[in-house]
Amino acid sequence: MATFVLVHGAWHGSWCWKRVRTALHARGHEVFTPTLTGVAERSHLLSPDVNLSTHIQDVVNLMQWEELSDVVLCGHSYGGCVISGVADRMPSRLRALVYLDAFVLDDGQSLHDTLPPAQRNLQLEAAARDGEGWKVPPIPAEVFNVNANDREWVNRQCTVQPIATFQERLKLRGRIDPRTEVTFILATGFDGSPFPAFYDGAKAKGWKTVTMACGHDVMLDRPGELTSALTDAAESAKNGKI
Repeated sequence: MATFVLVHGAWHGSWCWKRVRTALHARGHEVFTPTLTGVAERSHLLSPDVNLSTHIQDVVNLMQWEELSDVVLCGHSYGGCVISGVADRMPSRLRALVYLDAFVLDDGQSLHDTLPPAQRNLQLEAAARDGEGWKVPPIPAEVFNVNANDREWVNRQCTVQPIATFQERLKLRGRIDPRTEVTFILATGFDGSPFPAFYDGAKAKGWKTVTMACGHDVMLDRPGELTSALTDAAESAKNGKI
């Protein structure tokens, strides 16, 4: 049995992991899918003060109070920024890291530092126009090429994201255990993806890399394949331990 903590991306919530969570439970694993402060069922906590540090602390607190160890920590999209911060703060609690079509930040970088300028400007303009300058409206599911059956549901479920989560620079202390097994999964089925650059960076670092032919919300488009990839990461990391 393995313990998984699955961290959603921007505008999403725990709800997006339902299929993968159910599949992992069916295989006998323990699964936690926290919703980050200010979105989905925690949208009542939305404020301009919610930033990347808030979301890192959300996951750190979950792992601390649930007394989790030997964790496979997965972050989707923006969630990649979050899991890097968590891994840096709690390196001894991890078995493996999985970046799922995700941002991988260096120390001192923000998500907006790594986003293509045209995409960053669209978010800034949308926040200024529709979000009082500090809330970014969800990107439509169609843009991410979410499968046709789920698009209406995803658009209904997504909520605004505090822009500070994209603008705060990640502070790393260099404590991530270099022996931690890391996997990067790239979704290849949507236009304008910023993630191939992170995939190439992962290959250069010697991480395990996987591609999946689907839209950005892999957990919805390919839940079975993703479940297998997650369990493979858990098993590979377990076998690699002395």
